[in-house]
Amino acid sequence: MSSTAPTRPSARPDADHPDARRPGDLLVRIGAVLFLVGAVATIATVVPFLIHSHPLPTAAYLVSMVMPLGMALALIGLLTSALAQKRRIAAKLSAER
Repeated sequence: MSSTAPTRPSARPDADHPDARRPGDLLVRIGAVLFLVGAVATIATVVPFLIHSHPLPTAAYLVSMVMPLGMALALIGLLTSALAQKRRIAAKLSAER
């Protein structure tokens, strides 16, 4: 058996590591959560109409408007991530020359 001590992973993984946090990741996660909250609220506001019940209060309709905000945040996060990846690849290629 080897008596080497286990190595502690670094606090911040390398940018090429799959677990590394990249620019835009947080925006995508927040956008996804907001989108899901808005989607659930949208379904909740439509159900009373389908079962011929009284409509929900205005606050429920306002919460359903969070869905497009979540979509926009997620798309901004994806664009940020793509642009950062493009810059990283361009820097790597220029360093190889």
